[in-house]
Amino acid sequence: MDMTLNRIPENARVIHLSAVCGTGMGALAGMLKDSGYEVRGSDANVYPPMSTFLEKKGIPVAQGFSAKNLDPAPDLVVIGNALSKDNPESVAVRDLKLPFVSFPQALNAFFASRKSPLLVTGTHGKTTTSALLSWVLFSAGLEPTFMIGGIATNFESNHRVGEGPHMVIEGDEYDSAFFDKRPKFLHYRPSRAILTSVEFDHADIYKDLAAVTEAFGKFLDGLDPDCLLVYHAEDSNIAALLPRAKCRLAPYGLSGDALWRASDIEIRPPWTTFSVTRAGEVFGKFRTPLVGEHNILNALAVAAVAADAGLSAGAVARGIESFQGIYRRQQVRGVKNGVTVMDDFAHHPTAVRETIRAVRPFYREGRLIAVFEPRTNSSRRSVFQDVYPPSFDEADLVVIRKPPLLEKIPEAERFSSEKLVRDIAARGRSALFFEDTDSIIAYLVKEARPGDLLLIMSNGGFDNIHSRLLEAL
Repeated sequence: MDMTLNRIPENARVIHLSAVCGTGMGALAGMLKDSGYEVRGSDANVYPPMSTFLEKKGIPVAQGFSAKNLDPAPDLVVIGNALSKDNPESVAVRDLKLPFVSFPQALNAFFASRKSPLLVTGTHGKTTTSALLSWVLFSAGLEPTFMIGGIATNFESNHRVGEGPHMVIEGDEYDSAFFDKRPKFLHYRPSRAILTSVEFDHADIYKDLAAVTEAFGKFLDGLDPDCLLVYHAEDSNIAALLPRAKCRLAPYGLSGDALWRASDIEIRPPWTTFSVTRAGEVFGKFRTPLVGEHNILNALAVAAVAADAGLSAGAVARGIESFQGIYRRQQVRGVKNGVTVMDDFAHHPTAVRETIRAVRPFYREGRLIAVFEPRTNSSRRSVFQDVYPPSFDEADLVVIRKPPLLEKIPEAERFSSEKLVRDIAARGRSALFFEDTDSIIAYLVKEARPGDLLLIMSNGGFDNIHSRLLEAL
């Protein structure tokens, strides 16, 4: 492969994005369009909401991948990591000798390198923390640019091109492109970074925890000495990596020895209040409509970065209090006949456990019925088979769907929802297995009672179960 093509021409004005309907690629397309570039794209799966978002932006999208999508020739092609080197569009880009780059290369070149990047990474909590940091900066008048992996309710968007000095980036650990297997977060030079957690995930990319840990280790290796690394003090996997960091360090957590510490936590629905100390000194009193200990930790990390960027405790508090959350993160989709239907993106065992723990105190009148669809490349594999059962301990009733697209996973590696149900039942919890979504809806319509919370957890659309349940209840 001629890597001299792997660059951005100085006079590039017409930009084509291959696999434009991915969350990050779609956001990049919108940011480029907002910045005055002529943008077009292609994808194999063109459907709402991304298709309608791109249409409203005036970005034409071709259905499917083909050399025809590159005629007339663009000045630059951004190739998403969904494309293999043998994809017909990838092949055509190289045959036509068109300049091409990966998504993180483009984001860095067009936006992040011109700002002071604030990078949020880690196995859990990236999207909420990135959105919260963006909102805190925005509400303080700092006009940030941002690109995150979910729709922030305050902005009704997952991206923004601002005039201020900062850019908030959600940096994930997925590979960049078929020609660059490095994690995306290695492409950025942050002035401040947040590391929320390090756990095994993305079994389709990483062999084991050691491989995940090494990826984050390389991230720490590359941080500039004047960069501030804000990290979760109570994560043992992060602790093992700290000797590799040569930058400024700011641990946060709930323990007494964390530089940034939350205490005096009180849950009084719809608010959670807590105090924050910095190096043992009172920084401020905060309250948030977000639920759960994990969101208090997210807010702590944001406070540390915002304070280092010059914001007062009062400005941080106002931003945290007025932040409305992320679509699909503990999002109440509706209440029908006293039954609440909540949508959440949780799929990793830790995220499932923390989500159930978080919402439990806010729904005491009825039962918490956890409905789970194992859909990710990791959750459809057996890697977490024996880890999932305790995650459901605080639910009153558990409903598990058969994993979709299971045929794409090698038979010996497949996750068993039936076994998960048996293991949950062995722990003293009621649990049921269902082959399909229709059966789940039929069961829940008969089973749900006023006061119950139906907590739907999946990283996918789950066959539009939320709207269908609300209509049927």
